[in-house]
Amino acid sequence: MLLTSFAKSMKKPSFKRILTLFLGVFITFSVCFATPPALAFDNPELLPDQPTAIIDLAQSLTRLQRENLDQTLDTFEQETGWKLRVLTQYDQTPGRAIKNFWGLDDKSVVLVEDTRGGNILNFNIGDDVYQLLPRTFWIELQTRFGNQYFVRDNGEDQAIIQALDSVKVCLERGGCNSVPGLPQEQWILTLVTSILGGIICGFAAHPRKEGQVFAWQWALIFSPLWGILFFSFGLGPVISRTTEWLPIARNIAGFLGGAIAAFLIQPPSPSSSEA
Repeated sequence: MLLTSFAKSMKKPSFKRILTLFLGVFITFSVCFATPPALAFDNPELLPDQPTAIIDLAQSLTRLQRENLDQTLDTFEQETGWKLRVLTQYDQTPGRAIKNFWGLDDKSVVLVEDTRGGNILNFNIGDDVYQLLPRTFWIELQTRFGNQYFVRDNGEDQAIIQALDSVKVCLERGGCNSVPGLPQEQWILTLVTSILGGIICGFAAHPRKEGQVFAWQWALIFSPLWGILFFSFGLGPVISRTTEWLPIARNIAGFLGGAIAAFLIQPPSPSSSEA
């Protein structure tokens, strides 16, 4: 009887009104007492009192580095017209307020360093800059200097400084499709692909007829494969990123060494395999 009367009371309109009122009060208190967000999207109070090209809220740079970099960026803007700015942040940011503070336009680049993510570097780029430095350039720049391994080995300050140096070099050149400089790990990858291309070329050139010394027809048939490995992935990234001859010579030597080694290896004859 008690269960029956309780079930009937739940079906009454008064119970529904009480339940609705309770939910409304709960939602209201949740919204009112929720923790305010840590980030501000427009907080001009965080801007410095004096004009500067560096807003280092995260203290990623030393005082001497900030002074030298501020002077360097100001001189670069006067000589070239390109405006480079740096904003480092952690739990607070001036947000949109930097646009009026720095007078950002289509010839501006803002490097934003934020250590809360996996990659600490981000870039706000003007439309005129995109005509000289395409999107692929900025992706490579971010992944090269902003990744956790580079920051761990070199520090946040060097990630900022070296990324800005690459941007300045390319803007002075009149544009770049890739980031200048060839990291060792990237060169090793190009060397491996060069050697692999040479091995494929050497195996393809094995003589297949009586009295044949070099099967150039088969080497030509497999040329799309070893050509892509050697020219596109072996020499291409090196030539586009550095003018030094040593890594180029090493990749060529790696290709020739792999080709000669693969060519000299005698494949098993059909008679020996049958035996």
